Amino acid sequence: MSDDKTQSGGQDRERVNVNQEYELRDWANSLNTTPERLKEAVQAVGDRAEKVREYLRGK
Repeated sequence: MSDDKTQSGGQDRERVNVNQEYELRDWANSLNTTPERLKEAVQAVGDRAEKVREYLRGK
């Protein structure tokens, strides 16, 4: 099943998807970081938004 861009919420809000360009851009903007740094954070701690936020705050 493809990603329905009109439906967001639930698990989508808890996970950072760096494989979708629009999500990468939106997450980077909301976390006040660059897409490259966001990808680094996801690589380091996984895609859970809470863990990514903690990683970005500590770096």
